[in-house]
Amino acid sequence: MPKMKTNKAIAKRIRITKRGKLLKRYGGQNHFNTRNPGKITRKKRRDKGVAAVYAKTIIKALPN
Repeated sequence: MPKMKTNKAIAKRIRITKRGKLLKRYGGQNHFNTRNPGKITRKKRRDKGVAAVYAKTIIKALPN
């Protein structure tokens, strides 16, 4: 049986912590940020956890 390939699109966007949590960047950071309130701007600086519903699928796509 051949080796499973890593889904590179997901690998570039999501990282796995030591304890196995999945983190991704907050969306919409590139432009038009001045119209957002300060609360949202500060929120976008931190990484966001991935919902548990998607975790199993994402881990399958990242075998290595």
